[in-house]
Amino acid sequence: MFSRPIAHRGLHDAKCGVVENSRGAARAAIGKGYAIECDVQLSADGEAVVFHDDLLDRLTFAEGRLDAKPAHALTRLPLRGSTETIPTFAQLLETVAGRVPLVVELKSRFDGDPALARRVAALAAGYAGPLVIESFDPDPVALLRREGEALGVSRIPLGLVAQAAYDAAEWPELSDAQRRKLACWLHFQRALPEFVSFKAEDLPHAVPTLLRDALNMPVTAWTVRGAEQAAAVAPWVDQIVFEGFSP
Repeated sequence: MFSRPIAHRGLHDAKCGVVENSRGAARAAIGKGYAIECDVQLSADGEAVVFHDDLLDRLTFAEGRLDAKPAHALTRLPLRGSTETIPTFAQLLETVAGRVPLVVELKSRFDGDPALARRVAALAAGYAGPLVIESFDPDPVALLRREGEALGVSRIPLGLVAQAAYDAAEWPELSDAQRRKLACWLHFQRALPEFVSFKAEDLPHAVPTLLRDALNMPVTAWTVRGAEQAAAVAPWVDQIVFEGFSP
C-alpha cells in the first residue's frame, strides 16, 4: 500500500489549472504512478465530498462553510482557476478506479458525529482498489475499527494522522484535555491504528519511531515539500506524502 510516494491532495498544480482534491489532480497522479491522498468531509445533506477547507472561499467563488450546503450545490461550484467542480467521494473513486492506492483522510470537527465515517465506509465497502482511511480524530477510526465487519470495511487499513503538539491557535476546536490526549497518544487503545502519518517537521519523534520499530507499523511523513526534506525524513518513515516537487 505504501510502496509509492503519495501525492498530497492529488498531483495538483494551480498554475496549470489542476486544483487540489480535484479529479484532474487525481488523474495527474495516476499518470505519474503516484498514490493519492485526499480530504473528505460531509455536506449538509450527508454526502461525502472531496475538499479540504471548512470554508469555500479559498478554492471556489462561493462563501461560507462547506457543511452548510447540500451536495448538489457543492458539485456545481467551479474550482478557482479550473474547469472542474468539487467532486463527491463517489466520483473520485470512479476516477481512480483502483489504478493507484488511495489514502482517504476523514476531516473532523471532533464532535463525536459518526456520519462521515459511516458514509465513507458505505462507499469504500464496494470499492475494489487499494485504499486506506485515516484521520486526526481517533473517534471515527475507533468506530470503523469496532464496526468494520458490519460496515463491510474490515479489510481496509485504518490509520491516524498526527503531530508532536496541538496548540490552541492551530487547533481552536479542541479543548485542553483533547489536545493533551492527542499529544500523549492516550487514544491508542481505542483507535488501534495500523499505520501513522506524522508531521514531517516533527520528525524524528519517539512515538512514530517506537510504533515503527517495535510494532512494525508503517509510518508516512506529511507534507514533504522538497527533495532536501524528503532526504531528511527518509530514515524515519516508510513513505512520504508530498507536494510541489517530483520525488
